[in-house]
Amino acid sequence: MSQCTISLSTRSAALLAAVAALSLTLACRSTPKTAAPATSSTPSADTWAVVDGKDITRAQVEKAYHQNADPNQTLSQEEALSARLSLLDDLITEEILLERAQQQKIAVTDAELDMAYAGAKQNLTDEQFQQQLFARSLSTADVRDMLKRRMMAQKVIEADVTNKITITDQQITDFFNANRQQFNLPEDSYHLAQIVITPAREPQPSNRTGDDATTVDAVNAKAAMLMDRLKNGTPFSDLARDYSEDGESAQRGGDLGLVPVSAIKSAPAPLRDAVLRTEPGKASIATQNGVKTIVYVVSRETAGQRDLNTPGVKQQITDGLKGRKEQLVRTAYLAEARANAKIVNYLARTVVQSQGAQPVPTK
Repeated sequence: MSQCTISLSTRSAALLAAVAALSLTLACRSTPKTAAPATSSTPSADTWAVVDGKDITRAQVEKAYHQNADPNQTLSQEEALSARLSLLDDLITEEILLERAQQQKIAVTDAELDMAYAGAKQNLTDEQFQQQLFARSLSTADVRDMLKRRMMAQKVIEADVTNKITITDQQITDFFNANRQQFNLPEDSYHLAQIVITPAREPQPSNRTGDDATTVDAVNAKAAMLMDRLKNGTPFSDLARDYSEDGESAQRGGDLGLVPVSAIKSAPAPLRDAVLRTEPGKASIATQNGVKTIVYVVSRETAGQRDLNTPGVKQQITDGLKGRKEQLVRTAYLAEARANAKIVNYLARTVVQSQGAQPVPTK
């Protein structure tokens, strides 16, 4: 295995403090489209943005805000407005992708939506889940609608970016030859993967479903749900891509590559013990400063030189190159998609004009 390893996020970075990180990500092109003409009518105060002639309303942003905000946390007006601006920006991108989904006849099935909704409940009883929704001023229909939109947007990304990325045998060989020394392990190492769950709201969606725990209770419930799904046979890489809140490793199915034993032994006790006490093919939970990291031990590798015939080496290189290219292309794809759309952000305009004094835009 290569030491082109990926470090843990800053929230769980202690495990790989001594390990050099290789950020592996990827790239693609979107199909340009003709922007819709701007509407000539004056928008109402409840229209916070217009994307290709379609309104994004204050109500939509408020629902997203209540879904992500911690009901027990009190924000200043500036902090709350900043969060709403960020969520509105996410909804603008989502709206662009939903339009592409309609053009490409991409849909989410009832079965897929039911599975995502069950995952959103995160091991809570129906009563407990309804209590959480009530505290956030949300309904079941609201949650299902938001999940459906996110899933459709993700399907567009998969169709236009992920599924078009290929890694050839020649690219694998070239990478190995250029980085042969990285495959010469000076000491025994663990091949690890992770799912990170934090009680803080992420500024941008870091996984395929947009799932984000925002409270300690939500972190605990989400960790329990994921461990149950692992026990029931769901591949760790799928769960990491769908639920991990560490953007870098989530793109790679949680893969961290090889971590030397010396680095693991010098890590904080919760992370160190989660690795050393877990058998290959199993997962354990490490808790540190409110953050839960589900650590999956893929294998333990002995020191020595590896080649392309060594089990796991080709797959590691393939996953790394693909993840690297995918993240790059995804970034470029979304940037181009937004550049080709007609976007008017009335909330942002009003905040600038009022120097932050007006939380609600007026015409």
